Amino acid sequence: MATGKVRPRRSKGPAVGVTGAASGAGRLLAARLAGHEDVRKVVAIDAQRGDVPGVTWRVVDIRDPLLSNRLSDVDVIVHLDLDTSPDADSRERRTHNVRGAQTVVTAAAAARVRRVVLVTSAMVYGAEPGNDLPLPEDAPLRAEANASIAGDYLEIEDLAAAAPITHPGLDVTVVRPAALVGPGVDTIVTRHFEAPRLLTVKDGTTGWQFCHLDDLASALETVVVRDLHGAFAVGCDGWLDPAEVGEITGKRGFELPAALTFGMAQRLHRLGVTPAPATDLHYVAYPWVVDCARLRAAGWRPAYDNAAALVALVEETAGRHAVVGRRVGGKEATMATAAGATVAAIGAAAAIRRARKRRR
Repeated sequence: MATGKVRPRRSKGPAVGVTGAASGAGRLLAARLAGHEDVRKVVAIDAQRGDVPGVTWRVVDIRDPLLSNRLSDVDVIVHLDLDTSPDADSRERRTHNVRGAQTVVTAAAAARVRRVVLVTSAMVYGAEPGNDLPLPEDAPLRAEANASIAGDYLEIEDLAAAAPITHPGLDVTVVRPAALVGPGVDTIVTRHFEAPRLLTVKDGTTGWQFCHLDDLASALETVVVRDLHGAFAVGCDGWLDPAEVGEITGKRGFELPAALTFGMAQRLHRLGVTPAPATDLHYVAYPWVVDCARLRAAGWRPAYDNAAALVALVEETAGRHAVVGRRVGGKEATMATAAGATVAAIGAAAAIRRARKRRR
C-alpha cells in the first residue's frame, strides 16, 4: 500500500483558455484564474510566452487555422488578443482583430469548447450628444460601421450574434468595458489625456466613465467562474463631468464648434497627420457612459472609481504628448506643451475663417 500524504483533489471547475495572456488584461486575468480554486486549469495563449506562473503556455498566433489543435483540453476561452493602438494601420488592425476573433470562435467550435467570451468595448453603443447618462446595457449599438476601432468591435459583435447559428451548441458571451486605463493601455481616449489642453466641442456635453484593467480582469473572472451568460458592460460607477476632469488632470479645455472640429480632424486624417478618423473624436467629445447593472446584480464591484481611474491614467501618460491622437516628441513636444500642434492647426483654420468673414 502506498504511503504518504494524500494529494488534494483538483477542482472540477472549467479549464480556461486566455488569449493575449502575455500582457495587459489577458495577463491579469490569467494570473487571477491560476490562483482560483474553482478553475481546474489555465491555458495561456499568445504569440509570445509571458511570465504568468501556474499556467500552461501555448505560443501560437490566434489567426492560425490550426488553433483548434491547441484547444482540445479547454472548456471556456476568453479572447483578449486585440490591437487597439491608434498608430496601427486600420486594415492590418482589422485583420488582426476581426479575423482573430473569427478564428478563435471557429477553432473553439471545432475543438468542442463549450463557451467563448469575446471582449469588445462600450464604444459599440456609439458616442452621441443625445445619449442618456447612463445608457442601459440593452441600448441599441449605434456606433458607425467604418474603418475605426469601433467598427472592429461592431464586426466582432456581429460575429458573436451569428455564432449560435453558425456553430450550434457554442455559447458566446460578450463583455463591453468602458474607456480602458492602466499600464500599457494606448487608445484614442488615453491619448486625449496626453494633450496639453483637452479639446471639447462647443454646445456638447459629455460624461467620462473609465474601466481599469484590474477591474476588467476581475469582471471577466466573475463572468467565467459564475458562468454568466449574455452581454455585460464593465466600468466604474457613474461618471465625471468636464469640470471634475479638469480638476483632476489640472488641464484646461479648448472649445471649438463641432463642424470645425470634426471637419478639420477628418482632413488631417486623410493627409496622414493624425492616426484616427474624425468619428473617433466623438468618443472624447460626447458621452458613452453605460449602466453596468447586470454585473452589479451578480455581485461584482469595481475596485476603482472614475476619479481614481483617471488619476491612474494621468500617472501612466505623464511625460507623453499627443494632439488629436497623434503622439509627438522632441521639438514637436515643445509645441504641444504650448498649444498642441493639431489643435493649433484647427485654431488657425478658425482664425482664417473669421478673417475671411471680416473682409466680406
